Amino acid sequence: MTAFIEEFDIQTYDKKGPSKVKDSVIREVPLDIFLNGRKVITIACTGNHIEELALGFLRSEGVIETLDDIDEITADRENFRVDVRTESRNSGGSPNDDSAISIMSSGGRRKRNVSIEYPLESDLTLTADKGLGIMKALLASSLLHRITHGAHCSALADPDGIIAFRDDIGRHNTVDMLGGYALLENIDCEDKILATTGRVSEEIASKAFHLGIPIIISHSVPTSRAVIFSRDAGITLIGYVRDEKMKIYSNERRVIF
Repeated sequence: MTAFIEEFDIQTYDKKGPSKVKDSVIREVPLDIFLNGRKVITIACTGNHIEELALGFLRSEGVIETLDDIDEITADRENFRVDVRTESRNSGGSPNDDSAISIMSSGGRRKRNVSIEYPLESDLTLTADKGLGIMKALLASSLLHRITHGAHCSALADPDGIIAFRDDIGRHNTVDMLGGYALLENIDCEDKILATTGRVSEEIASKAFHLGIPIIISHSVPTSRAVIFSRDAGITLIGYVRDEKMKIYSNERRVIF
């Protein structure tokens, strides 16, 4: 954990006046992702779980779908670089299309719309109490956030609880890490839940759709485009999960009271 935190001498102020203190600040590094020898994106992140982040990002962009699409993946943790080779595979993306993926930061990155041919069909249901319990567990999971107050956290869960969680400076990164984790662990997400502390944008919802996740739970609120997208995509979108309350914005049939 200390590898992802840097200490700085800073000045604070409160009712007692100014004072000098040492403060813990979350680390930010640029991660370069290369696909078949070409750099496709630079992502600002903490530098943790970089293989998962790279695979999850490429998966969310439709470049890869399964582990069979990958020839080789190598990670350079000192220089923050991940190389993915898919040259001999028939991957879902277009590695030679320079317009397919842009070089941006940890914020929103998508340049192309997600096509919804069919909405997600899932028999997964979730009781309100279990949804509240998953969010409580998620909020208690991130030591990085408790120390720095600068991290987002997301989790892959099922109605019985959290399966895996990831924290990072970017909420998009945490979802991509979970997508990479599910890929490496061969986890089918069609009966899983995405829980997140961050705001749900259309891009976050589209990442869940690409993974086949039918339920999103957020401690924060969604954007209008995320609500519209989730309704069309068959995703149950639950936001503002706090203080024993929640708001259900789409496909409420999966929530049992």
